[in-house]
Amino acid sequence: MITVPAQRLGEQINAILAAWGMPRDSVETMVEVMVNTDLRGIDSHGVGMLPAYFKSYRNGKLIPDGEISILVDLPSMALIDGGHGPGHPSAVFAMSLAIEKALGTGVGVVTARNSNHYGAAGYYAMMAPEKGLVGLSMTGTPGGGVVPTFGAKPMLGTNPIAFAAPAKRHPPFVLDMATSTVAIGKLGIAKRLGVPIPEGWALDREGRPTTDATLAREARNLTALGGSRTLGSHKGYGLGAMVDILCSTLSGAAIPCVDEHFGRGSEATNIGHFFMALDPRALRPEGNFENELDDLIEALHATPGVDPDQPVLVAGEPEDEIFAQRKKNGIPLSDRLIEEIKATAKGSGVAYILHD
Repeated sequence: MITVPAQRLGEQINAILAAWGMPRDSVETMVEVMVNTDLRGIDSHGVGMLPAYFKSYRNGKLIPDGEISILVDLPSMALIDGGHGPGHPSAVFAMSLAIEKALGTGVGVVTARNSNHYGAAGYYAMMAPEKGLVGLSMTGTPGGGVVPTFGAKPMLGTNPIAFAAPAKRHPPFVLDMATSTVAIGKLGIAKRLGVPIPEGWALDREGRPTTDATLAREARNLTALGGSRTLGSHKGYGLGAMVDILCSTLSGAAIPCVDEHFGRGSEATNIGHFFMALDPRALRPEGNFENELDDLIEALHATPGVDPDQPVLVAGEPEDEIFAQRKKNGIPLSDRLIEEIKATAKGSGVAYILHD
């Protein structure tokens, strides 16, 4: 492993994306989102995704200068088209629009289609608390990876859900979760490190539990959140389907299993996203929501713990701690990922700059 300062990592990503012909504002957005994601310790969705984006770019599925357009614009709702461009700029545009509508009407809902992978869902939900709003962010995926309960074939994506709410005495509450037991990127991390995965994360090609990270990553047979019917995988499966309904069915984006089942294959990537911003001040006197969320957080913190050295936390706090550490000390990158970044830089015709 090596540790890289956030600024240097951003410079490397910037050089690569610019070489693809991506507009400057889109490059800046992607650098901000990807580096922030790594700073928060979500290593599966930051720079670790860059090689996959490069593959999509070379295959013509990611159009670097794809134009974002608004197809439907209502007082509290909108539908946007990402022009098959990178998902991060489309997502920032859509969430910003949802926030703008929520500040005017109390609630804003924006859904998107013809986009690409947008990284970590939490980044976009966290945009809302900056304006005193509650935020919700979800996304479909470009391919199947999660096996339905009782099934033996991946039909849904990892279909994440992120929720963020503003507090006053505490940082925002930030829940960012896949509806699979783990994000598929964690299989990639384990594969890069050459370590096994816990049983229950994934299945082999025959639908049997496996701890082999390489085999699991190649099969792409993740379990729905819960891991098994006994432990509640039907709930994760239902949540994953809900995400596709809001992100894909509502926007007109593709759903991998539907396209395959009905023979609707398309060369272009058509990922759908869903964003919502809600203004608590439309329902409560200003400050009441934040104060009472603080009370909830403090009550949860006061829960008696099993281990005196491990206090009860709330969603977002582990990432906040990692962010502070990595902001100061840098972002750790595995040797395997470094080699992938080197290959991506070389393939893009730019210098590799992460080593002195």
